Amino acid sequence: MDQLILIAKVARPAQWIKNITLFAAIVFSGFLFAPGYFNKVVWAFILFCLLSSAIYIFNDLVDIKSDRVHPFKKNRPLASGAIPLEVGIFLFLVLAVTSLFFALTTSTFFFFAASSYFILNIIYSLWWKRVPILDVFSIAAGFVLRVYAGAVVIDVHMDVWFLLTVVSASLFLAVGKRRSEMTLLSGAGIDPQKLRSTLVHYTPDLLDAYTSMFANTTWLTYALFSFQHPPFTPEGRVLTLFTLLPRTLTASKWLMATVPVVIYGVMRYMQLIYERNVGESPHKVLMTDWPLLTTVLVWGVMVVTILYS
Repeated sequence: MDQLILIAKVARPAQWIKNITLFAAIVFSGFLFAPGYFNKVVWAFILFCLLSSAIYIFNDLVDIKSDRVHPFKKNRPLASGAIPLEVGIFLFLVLAVTSLFFALTTSTFFFFAASSYFILNIIYSLWWKRVPILDVFSIAAGFVLRVYAGAVVIDVHMDVWFLLTVVSASLFLAVGKRRSEMTLLSGAGIDPQKLRSTLVHYTPDLLDAYTSMFANTTWLTYALFSFQHPPFTPEGRVLTLFTLLPRTLTASKWLMATVPVVIYGVMRYMQLIYERNVGESPHKVLMTDWPLLTTVLVWGVMVVTILYS
């Protein structure tokens, strides 16, 4: 049981929450409740969870020496020696081969998206995470590939403004991660540049500028996406009542109502970055901060209600 717990820790299942972005395409394309579509995306989500776990294990194998002197990462199973190096390599190969094999049997284009995600992260672990700017671009590309993977598995179109929103939001999270990492290491009395070489090129002022820039583009691109979203057609006994209302009240851009919620979410996340320095692990921020988690849930309910009911 102890070994299974260690294997679960090295696989980092908490990080699987990032793969929820695979469901973006099915939600905004209108096929969320279509028979057979949802099951395909769930299967794609499972495969990406296995693939992302393989990548996290590979990253731990590559960074095992630096993690052993890191004040927080030194407790990871591979860095602490709780899981032997050979076992880590075996787990990486099993998870990677299994997920890519089933991705190939699922769809050719889905396999291309999954393999691109895999190759991108391998290059990131070996090289790009040590190159300033490219490191945050790689993180953003990973989210975009997730969205595309969720779209190709059910063969639907993704709006370009939503893709720009995903790019902006992922860059916002990546920069916030670097900002919090620098603050945490400095607070622990450790030179951040010794553990992550890219931090030598990132100053607090520069990261603050990046954070503001991508925070603005995140809500702005989402606002443009909501403005451009195709209108629904009033059908049925209740919806036809909209035809009796003034045009001011029957605007088709009902998705615009979610823009303030998105703006609040961005502002709340920025507050957490600067006030608590917790942006190093975005998934932990989302799952532990109740105002932010409530915001995400409210946004999700509003989107589904507006698009489908």
